[in-house]
Amino acid sequence: MAANDTPYVGLLLIADGLGDRPVPELGGRTPLEAADTPTLDRLAREGECGLLDPIAPGVRGGSDTGHLSLLGYDPYQVYPGRGPFEAMGIGLEVHPGDVAFRCNFATVDDAMAIVLDRRAGRSDFGTRALAEAVDGVQFEDVVCRFKESTVHRAALVLHGPGLGDRVTDPDPHSDGLPLVPAAAKDPADAASAKTARVLNAFLRLTFERWQHHPVNEERRARGIPPANLALPRGPGRSPHLGTFAQRWGFTAACIVEVGLLKGLGRYLGMEVIDVPGATAGLDTDTEAIGRAVVAAAARHRFVLCNVKGPDVAGHDGNPHGKVAILERIDRMAQQIVAALGRRLILCVTGDHTTACSFRDHTGEPCPILFWGETVRPDGVTQFGERPCAGGAVGRIRGTDVLRIMTSYMNAQEKFGA
Repeated sequence: MAANDTPYVGLLLIADGLGDRPVPELGGRTPLEAADTPTLDRLAREGECGLLDPIAPGVRGGSDTGHLSLLGYDPYQVYPGRGPFEAMGIGLEVHPGDVAFRCNFATVDDAMAIVLDRRAGRSDFGTRALAEAVDGVQFEDVVCRFKESTVHRAALVLHGPGLGDRVTDPDPHSDGLPLVPAAAKDPADAASAKTARVLNAFLRLTFERWQHHPVNEERRARGIPPANLALPRGPGRSPHLGTFAQRWGFTAACIVEVGLLKGLGRYLGMEVIDVPGATAGLDTDTEAIGRAVVAAAARHRFVLCNVKGPDVAGHDGNPHGKVAILERIDRMAQQIVAALGRRLILCVTGDHTTACSFRDHTGEPCPILFWGETVRPDGVTQFGERPCAGGAVGRIRGTDVLRIMTSYMNAQEKFGA
């Protein structure tokens, strides 16, 4: 317990897509190694460091599976697919038997054959009106609920009897490739075949209603690619995870920028806190996020905070942008540490590596640091991929993180006599 007998507060600070590969234009350094991060370097000197495989060595994890693992849930046992988390995160209900998808507003050609831009210019102009134009339509006995999320993102929930979630993604996952009709992964799976039929009909309807919608005429006039198709992927059913408090013995807050992680927080019974100015981009208001973390720490013993910007820069192949957002996260860390001081047990890491050279997630580990007055310092002097490799934590997996944090927080039951 801290000197004033106030319980420690745990903060898991995730710089989304933190890890990277050496970048030639940064002199062979990673963006984190190239960034000016005096606070994180100080915390590394005063704390204990290592490398983190969010899922397992070499596994290219997603943000959903990475966060499940970091919060102590084995994704190989409980992962339901990304769709339910995305839907719950933006306010769509996912009931037992429903099938949910994460979606993009996308641009396809006039024949609805080739996906020209999977993210429709990364613009949210008019997406609410487009979503309202198709929300609630019905095919067979299935109602389709569709809602916009941040920027180009959205979610779709299919509500009706006899649905299966073993269907292929229509999303080709790269620009310039053909749209792929959904199909049951097993042709004998009648429930998933029904889902595929409904999904394909819904996609056709979005194209028909959006292609010449006034929103898209205005987007074209402004030089923004039209959002003329809903592009779904990641089907899944409502998971049964139990709450964070049931698993760890105390309540938690969730301060994140994207619907996917808000949905995960809601499934786990966390207080999900929206922060004005949190844009999930490189221009996000990290100072406002820091203030929200400090306020949440007055109500909960644990806070999960994710800043999306490093991942965005990695996907865009923008190492200098990644350097800049990491430097802003460093200043946010200083703000939080100054406010919470000796009450804080802090872990800083990433949910996966997003390599600027690959423009996607890769399987390399992320650096990780633990800091607080109960943490035993090691000899690491800089927070980065290569410096942290020599730290006392060694190389751990995501499911180890909450066990380590709760031990430092003096909030863990003893195992054995």
